[in-house]
Amino acid sequence: MNTSTRTTARTLGVAVRAMVVFTLLLGVAYTAVVTGVGQLLMPAQANGSLVRAADGSLTGSTLIGQSFTTAKGEPLAQWFQSRPSAAGETGYDAGASSGSNLGPNSGDLEKAVRERRAQIAAFNRVDPAEVPVDAVTASGSGLDPDISPAYALLQVERVAAARDLPAATVRALVEKHIQGPDLGFLGQSTVDVLELNSALAKLTR
Repeated sequence: MNTSTRTTARTLGVAVRAMVVFTLLLGVAYTAVVTGVGQLLMPAQANGSLVRAADGSLTGSTLIGQSFTTAKGEPLAQWFQSRPSAAGETGYDAGASSGSNLGPNSGDLEKAVRERRAQIAAFNRVDPAEVPVDAVTASGSGLDPDISPAYALLQVERVAAARDLPAATVRALVEKHIQGPDLGFLGQSTVDVLELNSALAKLTR
């Protein structure tokens, strides 16, 4: 075996050993450590922030929005409603995350917003001017699980009437679920609709 061949074999051996070592280190050990730390310190978040009903059945994830409607897509009065979604044909399709791709000067967007505002105002029996912007516009992902406190509070009277509950009780539940900005200053206050509806279900069980 000449010098050139021995050098090539030695280089190849080093490369193979390095690949094996780093595969075990970064592909196995690192993954195991991160998974273990996640399960130990934040098990709920590490497993998808899942929400389960009282009987243990899965109702969704606090990270992905969903609709609270009939099979025909009509909103259910006894539940707090999410914002519009452009993800998939019926909205909130996690496999088709997207926005509407309509710009601020779009006539189609203007028409959709006008129609949604009228529908939401009628559904909640409020003045159209009271309907907040997030109630009539879809998020960029189409999967936003949150609504603004203003939109949640707008729905209190309707939900309370549908469930025969005091409005003050439902309003207190909403206020309890208002989450402040991240780190106290990043973003705006929000309400996770699934978490709120889950608490509402427990309240009226």
